[in-house]
Amino acid sequence: MTKPQHKTDWRKKMIETIASLEGTPSLLMHSCCAPCSSSVIATLSERFSITVFYFNPNIDDAEEYEKRKREQIRFIGEFPAKYPIAFLDCEYDASQFLAAAAGHEGDREGGERCTSCYRLRIDRTALEAARGAFDFFATTLTVSPLKDATRINEIGIERASARGARWLCSDFKKNDGYKRSIELSSQYRLYRQNFCGCSFSRRNAGEPSGSGGN
Repeated sequence: MTKPQHKTDWRKKMIETIASLEGTPSLLMHSCCAPCSSSVIATLSERFSITVFYFNPNIDDAEEYEKRKREQIRFIGEFPAKYPIAFLDCEYDASQFLAAAAGHEGDREGGERCTSCYRLRIDRTALEAARGAFDFFATTLTVSPLKDATRINEIGIERASARGARWLCSDFKKNDGYKRSIELSSQYRLYRQNFCGCSFSRRNAGEPSGSGGN
């Protein structure tokens, strides 16, 4: 009988890493939106000097992109972090996502198209982390209960090795992380959407292209 594979506890790995740190290391944190970043920032800003990296070419249109970006900047400005939080903007070029998703337009949500999207955004974050000599890089993507933390962490480890950066493992949904993000979103009146960002997730959520989410 085949023994079941051991499932990695990514949150435990993060806690062990943080416990070993001295001083206040710098962290480049990819964020998909303000609501997802809220509980992550609340957790990590106690130990890291954070720069939020906003790179999301998967977002369906420029209006939605700018709306989410404004909310991200507003939250950073209003949240009483222990250390100042910086914001690093990036170009909005939806063609980058469409190129990554090519051939997978008909995939189910959470399939290979999403994997390509994760890799696109994490790889760019790794590149910027190496360029900026950040001590670590991470992503808020693991706060979502709909996203596979193992897949995201494996991509992060791979791209860290390729780019010469250091990945911070995470599973931010654990220990009520996702619940906390809902609470903080309500507290700060953050714009929450009911689709991930791309036109495919928008259709699955029943939102017509060009309209806002919830």
